[in-house]
Amino acid sequence: MQLRSAQWFEHPSPETRFQHRSAMRANGNIPVSFIGKPIIGIFNSWNDLNSCNAPHKELVEFVKRGVLLAGGYPVELHTISTPADFMKPSDLPYRNLMAMDVEETIRSLPLDGVVLLCECDKTTPAQLMGAASCDLPALQLAAGHRSSSYFREKKINYGTDLWSFMDDYKAGLYNDEDLQELEACISCSQGGCPVMGTASTMKSISEMLGMMLPGTAAIPAAHAGRKHAAELTGKRIVEMVREQLIPSRLMTEAAFRNAIKLLAALGGSTNAVIHLIAIAGRLGIHIGLDEFAELSADIPLIVNLQPSGEYNMDDFYAAGGLGPVISRLLPLLEDNCLTALGTTVREQYKTAAVRLGNVITDLEAPYRRESGIAVLKGNLAPHGAIMKRSASSEALQKHRGRAVVFDGYEQMMEQIDRDDLEVDRDSVLILRNCGPAAEGMPEWGAIPIPQKLLRQGVRDMVRISDARMSGTSYGTVILHVSPEAAVRGPLAVVQNGDWIDLDIASGTLRLDVSAEEITSRLQQSSPLPRRHVRGYLRLFADHVLQAHEGCDLDFLRPNNKTEAAFVPPVVGRG
Repeated sequence: MQLRSAQWFEHPSPETRFQHRSAMRANGNIPVSFIGKPIIGIFNSWNDLNSCNAPHKELVEFVKRGVLLAGGYPVELHTISTPADFMKPSDLPYRNLMAMDVEETIRSLPLDGVVLLCECDKTTPAQLMGAASCDLPALQLAAGHRSSSYFREKKINYGTDLWSFMDDYKAGLYNDEDLQELEACISCSQGGCPVMGTASTMKSISEMLGMMLPGTAAIPAAHAGRKHAAELTGKRIVEMVREQLIPSRLMTEAAFRNAIKLLAALGGSTNAVIHLIAIAGRLGIHIGLDEFAELSADIPLIVNLQPSGEYNMDDFYAAGGLGPVISRLLPLLEDNCLTALGTTVREQYKTAAVRLGNVITDLEAPYRRESGIAVLKGNLAPHGAIMKRSASSEALQKHRGRAVVFDGYEQMMEQIDRDDLEVDRDSVLILRNCGPAAEGMPEWGAIPIPQKLLRQGVRDMVRISDARMSGTSYGTVILHVSPEAAVRGPLAVVQNGDWIDLDIASGTLRLDVSAEEITSRLQQSSPLPRRHVRGYLRLFADHVLQAHEGCDLDFLRPNNKTEAAFVPPVVGRG
């Protein structure tokens, strides 16, 4: 086969060959060692502020070993990273920037295949978006989830338990000393969140899409199996180059439909909706919100994990991991899709066995009958909004309440715990001006329960926002309202005291105000002032698509598969 890297190292022009081979020699790479072998770019995404991806500092060496053992030649490259804990106000804009980093690095360099080292929330979808755009053989390796810990003789998990402890703290059940003790133990190792948050969801989806080796999505960060997976990933990518098993053969329309069904069965993160739409969009595949509702309508929740259940990722791995979940879903899947091994989904997963039936249930006796993403539309969200059914309160799924409106995060934080806030347990909390164009869509949508209601024992309320929420969060939280308030969506003109009607069963979210009144309010309202007038965030605000379109940048999303074709560089003199 003709390797792509040969354009650099075996170029017809002696001058061009000389320049590229000489540049490789400067780093100690002797031409006889790499010419004629697949050059594998290993894209490392750790930095010292990203504890989720930090294990890749070590794992990369095992990937390199696997590449060498399979007859390839590894080169390590570094991209930006997206440490969700620290990137403020939102890491979502940098998903797109990281995807561009991956895409353009692949495009411009002599690489035949790539291994993408992922974990933290946005690194996984960013890499998949970049890989989809280039369509060179690519394989992801996750860092794994961090260890759980104990607090007051109770097992605790970073992520979901954090939110419940914060509510208890505000309710007066814990003091500052308790909080300091919790801080010291809740996040006790490197790796992703040990629950079915966005990191675990997207790793699972990557494996379902054929972009991660079967059986590797759920391995803990501290487990030796992670190193084994790293070596196997290095070996397999060399084989994929020789087979030309490229992302467009793996991430097909059918594979995305399977991924949506898996998302429902896992009780996965709402963030996955945006990411799946964006990844598919890079391939010229357009997924609408209605497909999430339709494809997950009959999918029960068969995985009992936080935030929708009680167990953690260690329990999930002990129960067999993702394999038995896919095995039990096979009757509902398009099982001829390919895995990263080139086998079909049915061939690969049909014999995977459940080892702990309390963690992974089955279709006939699921953990919960209703799961998946509820898609809501109405005059408050003309293009749609979403809610995770499995993490919401059943009693609130049909609700009517008066709006309590916050015009931004800072105002909300200033007012939410005031004793004079006019709010009761039936109120509908609304946070706006936090959408993609306004603030980059931070994870602010899980509006805190007002302190005075926490003290009364209230632990859930209907909350509505044009922001996102952490995949580790829970509650009756309606997110991704589209169009967002900042681009003159109806959410912009909701007033305190307006009645809001929510009906999950019928998929409606309605502001009980006439169409004429909504139009009048929009005409009288002022546009939101632009916060950023330069730099990447100006570019992002000018070109970001709305939530129902995946929040990619408009110029990165092709209109069809023809436009999605990769444009290679002209290889010439340096």
